[in-house]
Amino acid sequence: MISKSSIKHLRIPFSVFLLPIFLFALALSPNLDPTRLLLVFLSLHLFLYPSSNGYNSYFDKDEKSIGGLKNPPKVTKDLYWLAQSFFLIALLLGWMVSFTYACFLAVYGLVSMAYSHPSIRLKKYGWLSWFITGLFQGYVTFSMAYIGLSDLNWTVMIQSHVLLPGLCTSLMLWGSYPLTQVYQHEEDSLRGDRTISIKLGVLGTFLFSSLFFLGTSIGFAYFFYQKGQEPIIWVYLASMAPVIIFFFVWFSFVKKDRGYANFTWAMAMTWISALALNGFFLYYFFENTQILQVINQV
Repeated sequence: MISKSSIKHLRIPFSVFLLPIFLFALALSPNLDPTRLLLVFLSLHLFLYPSSNGYNSYFDKDEKSIGGLKNPPKVTKDLYWLAQSFFLIALLLGWMVSFTYACFLAVYGLVSMAYSHPSIRLKKYGWLSWFITGLFQGYVTFSMAYIGLSDLNWTVMIQSHVLLPGLCTSLMLWGSYPLTQVYQHEEDSLRGDRTISIKLGVLGTFLFSSLFFLGTSIGFAYFFYQKGQEPIIWVYLASMAPVIIFFFVWFSFVKKDRGYANFTWAMAMTWISALALNGFFLYYFFENTQILQVINQV
């Protein structure tokens, strides 16, 4: 029997926050196929990410707010098996795309399990978990989506046309990841998890993230510049403007009162970022694939 609490802990809507990585890979994939597109999307966003969310929730057993759940319900035994079932379905869908893509899903899933499993628990190592999370949710996810969508070999991930945009996505996540922990210091400390946000402190987290947001903007600007797409740089910067404005408004409140480093503000930041990035990468998909030009000519 699957409990309602277990379904909530899968946090399926939370997958929208990682959708920009998929859309970016989609925009750059040279060999799109509708069937592969559907399978890659479903395997990632409907099964792999929820599986990871549920598995981590099962071992964390959070009692206070977590990403996507302000008041997480009590974890039940069936959550573990539900998360593993979702992982298995993701692998089966991945196998229908290609063996290579399925292997990427497997590696991602196993690393995700290592993040919270008590025998390894990467989460308790602040800098290591920060690096691995940003690397896998960014560069590795971008690479496996690109490989799955285009039916390519894994070696493409070390080629410059995949490596550069993939690293840009990791820069983006290395900047945003500490902010998702800034309101969890008390509960993480009780479990002995020395997250990067705890190590940096509240104000240090905001300063650290601001540096990586700057690096992300420079990285994407360089990527579009070297592709001869200078106008896209301005579209990207305009899309990011609401995110940056909200970030600095939030930071200004936090400097006066640490109480503003809370779930509500963090989730607002996450939603604004998701809407801005999803909107931009959807636009870039239409622009880069020249679908907009075709539509305008019809």
